[in-house]
Amino acid sequence: MKSILKLSAAMLALGLSVGTAQADKVKAGFIYVGPIGDHGWTYRHDIGRQSVENAFGDKVETSYVESVPEGPDAMRVMREMASSGTDIIFATSFGYMDSMLKVAKEFPDVKFEHATGFKRADNMATYGLRLYQARHVQGVIAGMMTKTNKICYVAAFPIPEVIREINTYYMGAKSVNPNVDIDIVWVNTWYDPTKEAQAAEVMMADGCDMVAQHTDSPAPLQAAQKAGKFGFGQASDQIKFAPKAQLTATIDDWGPYYVRRVQQVIDGTWETGDYFGHMNEGTVAMAPFTNMPADVAAKAKAVKESIRDGKFHAFTGPIKDNKGNLQLKAGEIADDVHLNTMMYYVEGIDATVPGT
Repeated sequence: MKSILKLSAAMLALGLSVGTAQADKVKAGFIYVGPIGDHGWTYRHDIGRQSVENAFGDKVETSYVESVPEGPDAMRVMREMASSGTDIIFATSFGYMDSMLKVAKEFPDVKFEHATGFKRADNMATYGLRLYQARHVQGVIAGMMTKTNKICYVAAFPIPEVIREINTYYMGAKSVNPNVDIDIVWVNTWYDPTKEAQAAEVMMADGCDMVAQHTDSPAPLQAAQKAGKFGFGQASDQIKFAPKAQLTATIDDWGPYYVRRVQQVIDGTWETGDYFGHMNEGTVAMAPFTNMPADVAAKAKAVKESIRDGKFHAFTGPIKDNKGNLQLKAGEIADDVHLNTMMYYVEGIDATVPGT
């Protein structure tokens, strides 16, 4: 179990929380891109860390560093963790990928796990959740609920994970409302409540009445409530922050994966690989459907069940990008490589992916 002790000055500078050091314990470290109090992405990862503590008790100690910038700081934190005897390190942001790959080579006896990336090594695995599945359901709701035919999206960084969720949100809306349009604002941050709220406000001023986000605070949802609009919680159920505005939320459940991988370290069976959690496992969940008519909730439930049961795959061809290029042939279902490297907008989105 994690218990906070007096730390060295160097570790305090990193913001590292550590547990009692005992040689017979497995040590699991977590590196977070935001604060554990963001009520979104990092908050849910930390709940996963707590699941490890609850599952193993005194057999495992956990540590974490929150709000670690991507880049040199991340490498510094990873090296500090690895040097301190940590057995397995989970880094929970796409931008940590190259840093972790370098550090993994320096510490071949340490297990490394990178969330949402695609680069692996003998001692570095990747993992993620098919959160786009829940996002498609959100799109269906938005398409049915919008009064202005304009939905919008507060986007963090132009990486495949964010791009594919913008696409599936739009496709979900388009499937029930052929007249729908989408606006996108890139805030270039994972967590900045002020910037997140401002982005939502700008798009709502231009007619958007359904706010989705791929940033980590409840600020866009709160902005929607203030404006009398609707929106969706991100990564966790955020209805307490906007009880009149939240329609549903994606809920990320990282706990089962973290518990399983730590168990494998204990058993000596850990191997590198890639994990992509599915709605049918419960790792991709959704908050209750609220603030919507019964027919919208019924449709959303039906789509969700179809995805969960494997009967429907949003990224099934024919799919063209918005430049007219065929990305998926008729009947072709996007494989994980396609999904994890997606850097195009689908046909109908009148925008350009930054940097492409």
